[in-house]
Amino acid sequence: MLLSLDYTVANPPPPEPEGYKLDNYRTSTPATLAGAVVVTTEQAEGLWRAGAIFIDLMPRAPRPANLPAGTLWRTAPHESIPGALWLVNTGYGELAPETESYFSTRLNAAAAARPDRPLVFFCLRDCWMSWNGAKRALAMGYKSVHWYPDGTDGWREAGLPLEVIEPAD
Repeated sequence: MLLSLDYTVANPPPPEPEGYKLDNYRTSTPATLAGAVVVTTEQAEGLWRAGAIFIDLMPRAPRPANLPAGTLWRTAPHESIPGALWLVNTGYGELAPETESYFSTRLNAAAAARPDRPLVFFCLRDCWMSWNGAKRALAMGYKSVHWYPDGTDGWREAGLPLEVIEPAD
């Protein structure tokens, strides 16, 4: 059985920052997020089966700057938890006004469609994008915020289904 957030005395989790994480997004994350419920893979699966709203905050890989003109660029397919809403590039610590608006508009629409459902934010293991996104939702006033720090890594390791999804329009 895999244990979520398995920290040792020699390698404790970092403390929660006061604000958003602004750089080095693929590093160890805190064990907590004030105001949110931190969930294991087993708990996340239960929430998923109960119809919670899953919010994927994995960023999309940018087009390489050194590609020759006219080169066709296709991003790799993105596998996620089935039914998840992919709010691409919204997990960074600082967001452009357009990206902030995209995040709030899509999140508000998803929550309004199912107001009684918890929000579950995820990305990959050791990725601050979901931590930042969940913190941002809390700042927006959402109350039933869950953070799933093992994300699609933990989901896959548990043998749970994944599906290819596209970013939310």
